[in-house]
Amino acid sequence: MDAADGDGARGAAVGGPGEHRSAGGRLRSRLGVRSVAGQVFVWLLAVVVLLVGAALTALVLQARNNAMNDAEHRTRAAAVTLAQVPAVAIALDGPNPTAMLQPLANEVMTKGKFDYVVFASPQGIRYTSDNPSLVGKHVVGPYQEAFKGPITISFTAPIGKVVESTAPVTRPDGSIAGVVQVGYTVAHTSSAVGRQLPVLIGGAAVALVVGTGGALLVRRRLRRQTRGYDPSEMTRMFEHHDAVLHAVREGVLIVGGDGRVLLANDEARRLLELSPDVEGQPVAGLGLDPGLAELLASGRVATDEVHQAEDRLLAVNNRPTAPFGGGPGSVATIRDTTELRALAGQAEEARARLQLLYDAGVRVGTTLDVVRTAQELADVAVPRFADFATVDLADPVLRGEEPLPDPGTAERPRIRRTAASGISDDQPFHPVGSPIEALPGTPGETALETGRAALAADLHQAHAWRACDPEATDRVLDYGIHSLISAPLRARGLTLGTVNFWRAGDSAPFGEEDVSFAEELVARAAVCVENARRYTREHRMAETLQRSLLPRGLPEQSGLDAAYRYLPALHGVGGDWFDVIPLPGFRVALVVGDVVGHGLHAAATMGRLRTAVLNFSTLDLPPDELLGRLDELVTRLDQVEAAVGEQDITGDGERAPVTGATCLYAIYDPVSGDCTMARAGHPPPVLVDPDGGAQFVELPAGPPLGVGGLPFETIELRLAPGSAMVLYTDGLVENRDRDLETGLSALRRSLVGSDARRSPDDICQAVFDAMVPPRRSDDIALLVARTRLLDPGQVATWDVPFDFAAVSRVRNECVEQLAAWGLDDLTFTAELILSELITNAIRYGAAPVRVRMLRDRSLVCEVSDGSSTAPHLRYAATTDEGGRGLFLVAQLAERWGTRYPARGKVIWAEQPLTAPEFQFEALLL
Repeated sequence: MDAADGDGARGAAVGGPGEHRSAGGRLRSRLGVRSVAGQVFVWLLAVVVLLVGAALTALVLQARNNAMNDAEHRTRAAAVTLAQVPAVAIALDGPNPTAMLQPLANEVMTKGKFDYVVFASPQGIRYTSDNPSLVGKHVVGPYQEAFKGPITISFTAPIGKVVESTAPVTRPDGSIAGVVQVGYTVAHTSSAVGRQLPVLIGGAAVALVVGTGGALLVRRRLRRQTRGYDPSEMTRMFEHHDAVLHAVREGVLIVGGDGRVLLANDEARRLLELSPDVEGQPVAGLGLDPGLAELLASGRVATDEVHQAEDRLLAVNNRPTAPFGGGPGSVATIRDTTELRALAGQAEEARARLQLLYDAGVRVGTTLDVVRTAQELADVAVPRFADFATVDLADPVLRGEEPLPDPGTAERPRIRRTAASGISDDQPFHPVGSPIEALPGTPGETALETGRAALAADLHQAHAWRACDPEATDRVLDYGIHSLISAPLRARGLTLGTVNFWRAGDSAPFGEEDVSFAEELVARAAVCVENARRYTREHRMAETLQRSLLPRGLPEQSGLDAAYRYLPALHGVGGDWFDVIPLPGFRVALVVGDVVGHGLHAAATMGRLRTAVLNFSTLDLPPDELLGRLDELVTRLDQVEAAVGEQDITGDGERAPVTGATCLYAIYDPVSGDCTMARAGHPPPVLVDPDGGAQFVELPAGPPLGVGGLPFETIELRLAPGSAMVLYTDGLVENRDRDLETGLSALRRSLVGSDARRSPDDICQAVFDAMVPPRRSDDIALLVARTRLLDPGQVATWDVPFDFAAVSRVRNECVEQLAAWGLDDLTFTAELILSELITNAIRYGAAPVRVRMLRDRSLVCEVSDGSSTAPHLRYAATTDEGGRGLFLVAQLAERWGTRYPARGKVIWAEQPLTAPEFQFEALLL
């Protein structure tokens, strides 16, 4: 209790309210009244300032909005009016528009107070201007948009905000004779704010004066009603008196000048064992310790004197009351200090354990590795809580799975020792990695069954524990270990294993107070173990999913030789993928893509996009169109996942991540050697010449997939035979220690010298040896393809006249070519296919019609025409005269389809080089 509290108690008990009031109290009450009045004044001042600020802001915003609207209406009205004047159109078509229109522009500028009026030709050449040097020069701004109707724009110039309206000047026949532009500065109409500011400031001053007067009136009224006391002082006096007597945990004993007790609160009666009617009795007759009774009766000053009272040690503070305005006497405060030493020891132990919990939060869970997290838990407990610690986890937890009972046996999964730590290395426990059996009655089994920590304060008396493995337990006891706590490792309703704390030697045995701490320590660490388990499960699932979604080999094709390398990130599976897709006509599509992010979502998204590319490639689309469709797909995925994320906010609180990806798509034609490619935010490919020179392809980057609204650009290259195309993801060239530009330069250097003698697989290995960082944080995908050309003897082409009579001649020439290739067995089916396709091209298509046959691993027959009408396969009715041609082609060919070049279409059919056995009569049914 401080001196102020003692004064208040003494005044309340001895002199009453009248005597308690002093000059200091009256001064404080005046200050209190002044503080209340000051608070009212400050509050009124704040209200006035707020209102003035709001009014000024509203005025400025309103003036600015009115100025903009006025400028737009004035310029638009002037531009439209001038454009509709017939003389303006005549002047614009005249021999000297400037001479006729400049006076009109000057007059309009003067009367309308416009900044400029410009008449210009349809090509944007100025005929008039307030600056003669600008006549004959091109106007600035989107004037051509005004050909469809008047437009108004605004821009910022050195003189301020300018509003400009442009209107087309039309001739009587509706054609455009020119445009007229009218500009106006918004600042001309912004003076209204300045005119209203004095009124606003004057009103604020009046409000401030009224508020000051109100504050003074409030101050005077408060002083009159409280007689110099403010309400807080009166309330404080009452609460102070009540708290001193009843609320504090200190005894208060007031003794008068005659040695009699004037006041004793409840705590003083309890500590000194006083009777309820102690007031008025002499201190000497209370049966107190003589030293304590002498101190209270003498009234001498004492500070924290310790006196004995029965089995208690009391700290007594004694102060006289006379110097502080009271009568003769003293006031004593008494505290029980018996438990201070015990409490000090407990507080130190509690502090040490809180520090241990804090250290555990920092040191446990630094990685997402289950074994490492278990070892960190064992290390943090030794030696500050236990002499030895062992962590036993269920086998499924180590694999990232949930430790659920075996459905067949309803038994717990096997538990294995995962981590151990101790004050010495020669531990007498089962080694790490050995299975642990929790037999009934043992502390470990009890902890698993009940979900609470089990205590064995004396292991010599733990008969069930000793009976489970006598040899091992005797070894533990002989080592000197005498006490054990087994705590279950539980998180999110799952029991992951147990943690055992052991004490040995001179360490005090575990007690009941240690059990709760062990549970708290293990509970905090269990969350880290569970997070590591869930990460392990997700990582394994993502790896499994990713391996199943990536190609396990490259398809057979003749257009190029290809090789690839793929490395996942060390932590977290990414979404990189690649593909080699055979296309009709022995063309090949090369694809490399990268999904933003890591984890299961990235791997699943990669599978979606790879499947989408495979499906889109069957449509035989150009690279830019394929990327456009892929971009639309990613946008839809974003919308769906965003909607799911909004729903998840009400569920588990997690929002579905939004998709983002890059992609590079290239198509190589081995017949012509042409390669068309496009990319969506992906790193550019590298082209290696047959002689070993390497350079990046200047391919427009394009936006990443999912941005939407922007087209993709395609370029076409003619590749020499033996050229190598190198496609990769950004993980190869960019990491924490290397920026993108440095990585691209290093990649180019690693490819220089990779001439036609080096295989794609050798190039992949050389690039990986030079580029892969030791600690990769992202997936790396590399695809190298060396081009080949089909021999000219494998290609045959015919131009077909747009006449049905030419069908038989072309068909016969195709049959002769098949005989020259040694494919006589395919003559019958090829002749039927070509006959149907050429006839349909002439009947339903448009000139020119061309036939091409390709021979390599299979025979491909192609018929192109100038029409883009797509054929459709259908079953013809018995009364139909036609409609069976494409059905016949589909039955005879192994595959067939349609693709669309820049003009017209190509219908192709592919046959194996070995003719299949079939019955022709079945085709006619």
